Amino acid sequence: MKKIELEIVALSHSITQTHSYAVVLGEVNGLRRLPIVIGGFEAQAIAVALEKMHPSRPLTHDLMKNFMNAFNIDLQEIIICDLQEGIFYSKLVCVSEHDTVEIDSRTSDALALAVRFGCPIYTYDNILESAGILMEDPSGKKKQPKEAVAAESGGAHDDLRSMTLEELNTLLNEVLDQEDYIRAIAIRDEINSRKRGR
Repeated sequence: MKKIELEIVALSHSITQTHSYAVVLGEVNGLRRLPIVIGGFEAQAIAVALEKMHPSRPLTHDLMKNFMNAFNIDLQEIIICDLQEGIFYSKLVCVSEHDTVEIDSRTSDALALAVRFGCPIYTYDNILESAGILMEDPSGKKKQPKEAVAAESGGAHDDLRSMTLEELNTLLNEVLDQEDYIRAIAIRDEINSRKRGR
């Protein structure tokens, strides 16, 4: 399968969920976005590395990088390789002098390490097709978003269930404009759930 390179384009705080964040990955030279819900600690770990901050004591991901460097292991790339029931699965591709090893990882941890090592982030087209959101194209026309990843949204689902499909599509475009990707995930899930129910 052909790998598609991604880059971190946003780290968004959830308005609807306390202590939840979405890291938004964008297709390099493309219009698709892949929002992934992560916890507060992981969001902080990614933000610290993105902002090139140096905490007085190393965070867990800093410790992992220091450990790998001490044993001459480089993080060559990370691959978001699978999506099952709304959960992303990733692999760290680690290279040493004599070997290349793939190690299973939570996606949030893989992203925190990728930022620290400055290594590329990849996924496969089928994951972007099933969980990606297609953003505005250069001509200014909105494209219809693809199916988004499942996420827990608490009480927000009750509001969505009372809306028509047309209202949901309108709301989806509004929250995408506001870059509230976690709310967009919940809306997309509700739309897809109705389509599957037909």
